[in-house]
Amino acid sequence: MHRLLPRIALALLACLGLAWAEGAPLLVHPAFNPQQQAWLEQHRELRVGLLMRAPWAQYDLRQQRLSGANIELMTRLLQGMGVKPVWLRFPSQAKLEAAARRGELDLAPGLQQTPKGLRQWLYSDPYMRVPHLIVGEQRGNSAVDLDRLDRTESIALRTPSPAADYLSSTYPNLQLQAVGSERSALQRLLRQQTRYAVVDEARLSLLLREPQFAGLSIVGDIGLPQLLRIASRRDEPLLAEIVELTLQALPAREVEQLRERWMPLKYPQVSDSLAFWRGLSLLLLIAGLGATATTLHLRQQRRELESQLLNSRYELSQREVAEQALHLSQFSIDHSTVGILWVNWDSHVRYANHATETMLGYAPGTLVGRPLRELEPSLDMDSWLNLWRKVRSHDEGPQSFEIDCLCADGSRLPVDVSLSFLRFRDAEYLVVFLTDVTERRRASAALQESEARFKGIAGSVPGLVFRLERTVAEQPVVFAYISEASVELVGYPAEELQRADRGIRSLVHPDDQLSYRFSQDTALAGNSDWSWQGRIITRDGRVRWADIKATARSLGEGRMLWDGIVWDITENKQVELELAESRGRLRELSAHLESVREEEKARIAREVHDELGQVLTVLKLETAMCELAFANQVAGLDERLESMKRLIAQLFQLVRDVATALRPPILDAGIASAIEWQVRRFEARTQIPCLVEVPDNLPKMSDAKAIGLFRILQEALTNVMRHADAHSVQVHLSLEDDELCLHVSDDGKGFITGPRKIGQSFGLVGMQERVLMLGGSLQIDSLPGEGTTLCVRVALSEEEMA
Repeated sequence: MHRLLPRIALALLACLGLAWAEGAPLLVHPAFNPQQQAWLEQHRELRVGLLMRAPWAQYDLRQQRLSGANIELMTRLLQGMGVKPVWLRFPSQAKLEAAARRGELDLAPGLQQTPKGLRQWLYSDPYMRVPHLIVGEQRGNSAVDLDRLDRTESIALRTPSPAADYLSSTYPNLQLQAVGSERSALQRLLRQQTRYAVVDEARLSLLLREPQFAGLSIVGDIGLPQLLRIASRRDEPLLAEIVELTLQALPAREVEQLRERWMPLKYPQVSDSLAFWRGLSLLLLIAGLGATATTLHLRQQRRELESQLLNSRYELSQREVAEQALHLSQFSIDHSTVGILWVNWDSHVRYANHATETMLGYAPGTLVGRPLRELEPSLDMDSWLNLWRKVRSHDEGPQSFEIDCLCADGSRLPVDVSLSFLRFRDAEYLVVFLTDVTERRRASAALQESEARFKGIAGSVPGLVFRLERTVAEQPVVFAYISEASVELVGYPAEELQRADRGIRSLVHPDDQLSYRFSQDTALAGNSDWSWQGRIITRDGRVRWADIKATARSLGEGRMLWDGIVWDITENKQVELELAESRGRLRELSAHLESVREEEKARIAREVHDELGQVLTVLKLETAMCELAFANQVAGLDERLESMKRLIAQLFQLVRDVATALRPPILDAGIASAIEWQVRRFEARTQIPCLVEVPDNLPKMSDAKAIGLFRILQEALTNVMRHADAHSVQVHLSLEDDELCLHVSDDGKGFITGPRKIGQSFGLVGMQERVLMLGGSLQIDSLPGEGTTLCVRVALSEEEMA
């Protein structure tokens, strides 16, 4: 109830405020000049942007109306201007400013002048000053001096905010605690987690109306007030002049009344109504005691009646349950799918359910009184009495067997018979349960036929067919079946390989045991398909190559099957090994030819550089001597000599380019310097920005690896220039563990890295072959529109790492 009092008071204040705004007399119009008056006549409505924050602007859903200090202020001002407002509400200042930039607002009250806002608004003079107040517990009337506070006394305030920026820059001695809201700052103050809190006057006037903050008081002012202004469109200077004149005409007394009405710094008082609540509590206590005595008496009588009623209901429910159970048992027996017979000691039927009569083809009730020998001629009286004694004594356990029962039409029906002893009242019976097993026999025959067909097919397959089976989870697997082809493939009969200590694992070559065990254990642990290739040893000691393929199949409840075949792939494997060996020799030949080619290039480069360079140097000296000897003596000779000097300079440059193309001399300075030189040369030639990163200290590599990496980089940059349409390229060389890694990335159009047509991508094939010759790996990642990344990894030898 006490918590409702501040809210009721706030609602009354809002209603009184609106009544003041609507009922107050109109302002006397300021002295507008003709131009301003003409502008107002052309604009009879103005769009006012409201930042929905209490107490400045809020919307009452129940009354469907706006209220707040800014609402009342703008209502009075627009009345004085003679125009009508069009209210536009915004949840945040960012959205209000965005609407202003789109030209959707004319006025916005309650804003502070900022350098950024001056580019968008025209501001009026301040109409209200809202200070930032320091709040603490009620400990007297002494004010707080911020200069005298030490770092042991913390201050909580909302961050980010202008107040936080002001305090942190002006008072570096303060210990500021950042919180998300003013309410959180006051709650920290109540929990004694901070000494003071900083809240602006408008927000504080709302929070102090809540009972939980009644023990707080204002102890100071930080000296940073908020100067509230009315912002108008920057492209309408006349509107700004009109707003300024109207504000000047507004009496200061009305602004102060507006502040007192919407920002009263008062505390909720509940002590006035304490006597009323005490009297009301005493009256309610007396009435409650009388009602309690009456209730206890009526409750006692009610309990006695309920106890009697519950006992009666329980007895009735027990009878109903017993009757329902009896009816349900009789119904279950009569309509069971299993035939049930009650047979006396003299082998005559005393009861037969509906399932038995239907199963054997008898009319209802005609089986009762018949001897069992009519159903099974071999079951004479002596045989029956022998079964009776066995079942009754319980010595040999339950009796169950399968017979062909004689039906009413003379046919035979295969049934499964189960006997159980029953004593009912003073009589004894054997209960005979009959189950039709026609479908089971049919399924068994079909299974036997299927197994025979499977064995026939497995025997004709040119390989060893097997089945691995695991009956229970976490149990070892066993070979449930191995075809007779095992004799032809490995020389051992199927029975021997199916032993627990043998299996296919005993045939695997010792060098391939590890891979075999890993592949099989992985398939068994993950209940997945099994695939393995390796060598096996036959009974006569020959080594054969085998390929095992098995498909996993789950039968539920942890049971798994693996059906597979062991193929003899010795001939194919030999061809594959020979092909791999041939490819290896071809790769070695290619590497040798590439090495010879690089050596030849280096030799030619040296000869071109040294011999042609010497000849060109001599020629340049001879030309210079001619120029000194015959200068200005023969007409036209000076021009010819100058032309010869230019040609010699071009030849010098051509010799350098040819030598560099054959083998760049920068390679002698190390692969890092060569890569950086090549990238900068590419950047200068293509005008594509390149970022290159190479380590400072790299181990000295062999000449073959350095040249190989350099040629791969050249081919990669050539592909970027020809195909990528890239805007930038990144080249990164790093040493990771014992590998040298070269990354080349571009932001071009990319491509699909699938198989390429014959005759395409010789550059990629060449790079792949160079990497393989270096004993490294090449990875290319690319997607259309997402660029391409090339990664080359080359392992360094121990000598190179030393």
